[in-house]
Amino acid sequence: MTTVSIEIPGEVMHATHMTPDDLKRELAIHLFREGKLSFGKARELAGLTVWDFHNLLGSRNIPLHYGVEEYEVDLATLKELGRLS
Repeated sequence: MTTVSIEIPGEVMHATHMTPDDLKRELAIHLFREGKLSFGKARELAGLTVWDFHNLLGSRNIPLHYGVEEYEVDLATLKELGRLS
């Protein structure tokens, strides 16, 4: 797996009162809401379980938009990870 690092000035992190994990969750939520990440990839970025991410989205009234395309992407990811034969 390839990872990418971004630099966020300490002053920005301090101003938001967020941890790096909080920021990753917010980014995951935003990208999911905008349709740029599937549920599975957004959940992975957020570092949450399926149920925890589902509950987080629900607590913010963000509807799930899990269609055939998202299913196929998640299925391919599971096969790639060796979790599905």
